[in-house]
Amino acid sequence: MAEAAVLETNQAAEAPFVKELIKVWRAQDTHGAWENKSDLSLIEPYIVDKEARRALPLMGDPDPETIWHMELFYNTVALSIEKATGVMVSPMLKMSHEGFGRMVLIGGRLIVVNKQLRDVHRFGFDNLGKLAEEGDKLVKQGVEMIEKWPDVAKY
Repeated sequence: MAEAAVLETNQAAEAPFVKELIKVWRAQDTHGAWENKSDLSLIEPYIVDKEARRALPLMGDPDPETIWHMELFYNTVALSIEKATGVMVSPMLKMSHEGFGRMVLIGGRLIVVNKQLRDVHRFGFDNLGKLAEEGDKLVKQGVEMIEKWPDVAKY
């Protein structure tokens, strides 16, 4: 069973979205503090399995680091959509102090991704495969939206 989990992690680590997320994280390290960290340990904060999620309170204010992790995730989605379509995509976040709100990714005058946020203090994914899957899904949605409404996206 452990071998299957390692294989799945290795496959997920090769997913285009995960590779792009690692690049975005590496770009944040302007002073070289993370040079000796492995790529997977760098994005480890995104893995919040069921046991870790249960340990978090049901209600809670998200800490700034969790919000930052979430912003980097959506920045990676925006960058990936931009690379696929050539349309500059910008993230916009509106959230209450309690961790409820909305994240929109905008290309031109088009909302290419619209994500309702809840329980941001629990932001994370069960495993690396789920992270890659969710990222790829959002990128695909954004690309499809731009392909459907190219004039609005390029306005």
